[in-house]
Amino acid sequence: MRRPVLGTVIGLGAALLLTAGMTTASATPPTTAAPQAARHPVLVDCSWHQRYRPTDFILACGDGNSRLAGMHWVRWNDTSAVAQGVNWVNDCKPYCAAGTFHRYPVTVRLDRPTAWKKHPDVQQFTRLSLTYAGAKPEGFTQVMTIPLWN
Repeated sequence: MRRPVLGTVIGLGAALLLTAGMTTASATPPTTAAPQAARHPVLVDCSWHQRYRPTDFILACGDGNSRLAGMHWVRWNDTSAVAQGVNWVNDCKPYCAAGTFHRYPVTVRLDRPTAWKKHPDVQQFTRLSLTYAGAKPEGFTQVMTIPLWN
């Protein structure tokens, strides 16, 4: 008869330890990229959020017909950033709603950091360049330079 009582006591003790550990962990603020982003320029997205080393990014905010995905950043410092990724572009044929998205490997470069108008204490990159590794979307050049919004 002592065995079930001992098992219950051990089980309750383990549950209390687990609960205490979870409480302590949830009381500690999570680690985020925000402090790192505050030290380096950021990329501002379509919703006016600061992004630091994002894995995806919408280029065509109005219709979403061009976006970057799978970005792996090899550099991100005070003057520039470089990533390898994919540019998904809708061919809009016969029209955009019926178009097909095509995948184009690209090198993404960010530069020209300047004070962000929304938060002047934050630097944001204001120019993005895409270099297509091979095939490129119709009407695009091998290197496309895009001014970013501020």
